[in-house]
Amino acid sequence: MNKYQAPVKEMSFALFDVVQADKVFAELGADSASRDIIEAVLEESAKFTQSVLAPIYQSGDSEGCRLDVASGSVSTPTGFKEAYQQFVEGGWTGLTAPEAYGGQHLPETVGALVKEMIDSANLPWGNYPLLSHGATEALKQHGEEWQRAAFLAPIVEGRWTGTMCLTEPHCGSDLGLLKTKAEPVADGKYAISGTKIFITGGDHDLTENIVHLVLARLPDAPAGTKGISLFIVPKFKVARDGSMGERNPAVCGSIEHKMGIHASATCVMNFDGAEGYLIGTANKGLNAMFTMMNTARLAVGLQGLGLIERAYQNASAYALDRLQSRSLSGPKRPDKPADPLIVHPDIRRMLLTCRTLAEGSRYLALQASLQVDILERSESAEARQAADELLGFLTPIVKACLTEWSVECTYHAQQVFGGHGYIAEWGMEQLARDARITTMYEGTTGIQALDLLGRKTIQLQGAGLKRFLGLVVEFCSGHTKNVQLAEFVAPLAQMAQEWQQLTMEIGKATMENPDNLGAAAVDYLFFSGYVALAYWWARAVEAADRSGNAELAARKRALARFYFQKILPRTFSHAAAIKTGAASLMELDEAAFVA
Repeated sequence: MNKYQAPVKEMSFALFDVVQADKVFAELGADSASRDIIEAVLEESAKFTQSVLAPIYQSGDSEGCRLDVASGSVSTPTGFKEAYQQFVEGGWTGLTAPEAYGGQHLPETVGALVKEMIDSANLPWGNYPLLSHGATEALKQHGEEWQRAAFLAPIVEGRWTGTMCLTEPHCGSDLGLLKTKAEPVADGKYAISGTKIFITGGDHDLTENIVHLVLARLPDAPAGTKGISLFIVPKFKVARDGSMGERNPAVCGSIEHKMGIHASATCVMNFDGAEGYLIGTANKGLNAMFTMMNTARLAVGLQGLGLIERAYQNASAYALDRLQSRSLSGPKRPDKPADPLIVHPDIRRMLLTCRTLAEGSRYLALQASLQVDILERSESAEARQAADELLGFLTPIVKACLTEWSVECTYHAQQVFGGHGYIAEWGMEQLARDARITTMYEGTTGIQALDLLGRKTIQLQGAGLKRFLGLVVEFCSGHTKNVQLAEFVAPLAQMAQEWQQLTMEIGKATMENPDNLGAAAVDYLFFSGYVALAYWWARAVEAADRSGNAELAARKRALARFYFQKILPRTFSHAAAIKTGAASLMELDEAAFVA
């Protein structure tokens, strides 16, 4: 009963009119990324996600994954394998991958929109190819040429998938505690032994082989994060010429029973002397792993966006159809026994919150993805540096804010349904359950907040923030005389100044007491996210005005007005909380926390 319709027109408006990515593609020499080609890709992706993936979303959740304990083999729900084969046959696995390894090398920005569709249609299914993209980037940037030939080509082709094996039972985000061992053996190979948990797609029946990228320690490795290396450990052994051999002792010991994403196999992986190859430099594994992780963090942000979009679509359709009570200002459907839910202000509050966060998040995610393209394709060192700084700043915002907003918005959408939202057949409770994990994996919201404030802002002296504020100032300065934008430009310019001032205040407070950084981090993250979306909503109104489409312009203006009046004021409470410092958080003695 829960449906999905890919918002292709809205995506095209976001890509071409608001973000104006096509101009950047032309500057980067991405000749294959013409508007006609991109629009065709989006249309075909819409057909695939709507007709193939969306129909098995709820059934996949009910059925879940199954483990054959004797063999360690995982079976995915009915229809998942067939959907993956259609995905491969359609060429989707190599959409943004290098042409040298069989890919189409379309911009990552286009891939982001395709991924949003996949996640809206069937997020658990989308987890299987998700980490293949990260593995592709890690091998492309850090692997030896023979490794790229042997492992990258079949991943791009879709015959193999990839995983990222970091977490262990005793250590989550603190990788310095990692214990998995790597012993050198003959012919440049290594024997990998240890247990990894929470491994997405650690085993499944979609492909003939799975390439695990595993963090482990060499015998002489120094302690802590400086002694971690990264290894390629395939499910079936792979020779240097790319030929597959016997089963590797890299086996799924169990699959987790989870709150959501039941159709995504979350595995405990046992490596018992499994054959592997070192990727990159010894004891420098985190450098290569963060290539995967940063890619995955943007991807998880897109998962949050995808869930908001689907939740909104179903909730708005229900609100337009469901008759419930009369409007406070008098009957709006006097010919009916009651008015539809859409007439009630609080229903509109929830729906407009979902819609403005979804559309604003799409603009922001596309901006981040565009920096990936600039970083990869630009011949200008200056442009690459600017993109790298801006991307580093935006990544934790995209990952954390979009996923936290997905929790908020799937809740709102479920609430629109009332009691029916709690019933499984409507599918709203599944969206809410699936949203919850997005705030946790690939780094929790707290970790993203510390990364944004501690590293990307204070440690790097606000390099990325300065880039973003520069865009805001440029936009506001260029439209000071535009009376049509006055209601957005003036408050946006003021918020930019407050953002800069607040950052300076936090830096000073952190020098006085390091705990002040941790106390401010999450509030600063959300303050940043809300101001960033305000910038993009102002740009969306300008783009709609420029389009000459009066209906579009009126709609975007109304949505932006809601965002500025009802959502942006959340920054006031975040700023107020930041200014109180860490005292009230750290005052209570540890013993007092005992229940």
